[in-house]
Amino acid sequence: MQSIKQKWLFFTILGLILIGAGLSLAIDAGFYRLQNPEGWNWIYYGTFALVVFNSGICCFGKGVIYKVKLEKLLSKGS
Repeated sequence: MQSIKQKWLFFTILGLILIGAGLSLAIDAGFYRLQNPEGWNWIYYGTFALVVFNSGICCFGKGVIYKVKLEKLLSKGS
């Protein structure tokens, strides 16, 4: 049960960090596009931002799965 709790905390916190970082990077990519409209480098920056954001959603979802498993174990024990 301790291992599941550690995985739940790890994936949930990592997911929240990645979601915030991905959103910040995406907003920054948008500002970069407005400042430099001739270049296409903002596309790579924005794509990387979306990868980070979606990775955060996946990690957070994995944390939710571990939380449900933990709740099931706790309800069986009592």
